[in-house]
Amino acid sequence: MTLDLLKTRLAEAGSRTLCFVRPDGSRIPAHAHVTEVARIEKRYVDCGGTSRADRFCRLQVWVADDLDHRLTAAKLLSILKLAGPILGEDELEVDVEHEVQVITQSPLDAVGIEGDEMLFRLTARHTDCLAKDRCLPAAPAAPQAIGFRPRPAAPAR
Repeated sequence: MTLDLLKTRLAEAGSRTLCFVRPDGSRIPAHAHVTEVARIEKRYVDCGGTSRADRFCRLQVWVADDLDHRLTAAKLLSILKLAGPILGEDELEVDVEHEVQVITQSPLDAVGIEGDEMLFRLTARHTDCLAKDRCLPAAPAAPQAIGFRPRPAAPAR
C-alpha cells in the first residue's frame, strides 16, 4: 500500500484505534507505539551485476509496558504529516517493522475497518533472485534421440 492511500484511509478512520495484523493472522498488541517513521533508500547490485534502487516508508512499531496506550488513526496521520519533509513523496510503499523475537519487516498489504478498529494487514516479504536469466543454470536440454542404423547382416556361412 502506498503512503498516499494510507493517509487517505487514516483521515477516513478518525478516532479508531490501530491494530496491526501479522501475516500469520496474529495481532501485535493493541498498546503498540509507532516509534519511527522513516524513508528507507536501498541501493544495491543484484547477483547478475545490475544496479538497483528501492525506496519506501517504514513504520517502526514497538510494544511498551503501558498497557493503556492506544494509537488512533488521527494520531498516526499527524505523525505522518510531521514526517512529510523526510518522506518527500507520497507514492512510497509502506512497510512495518516490529520485533517478534527477531526484527521483522512486513509490507503493508491493506487497511480496513472492523468495529472501532482500523486493521493494518501485513503480508510476508520473501527473497528472490532478480537475475535468474544470468545466474541460474540453464535448464537441461531435452534428451536427443539417438538414431541407430541396423547392423548389416552377417555374411552367411
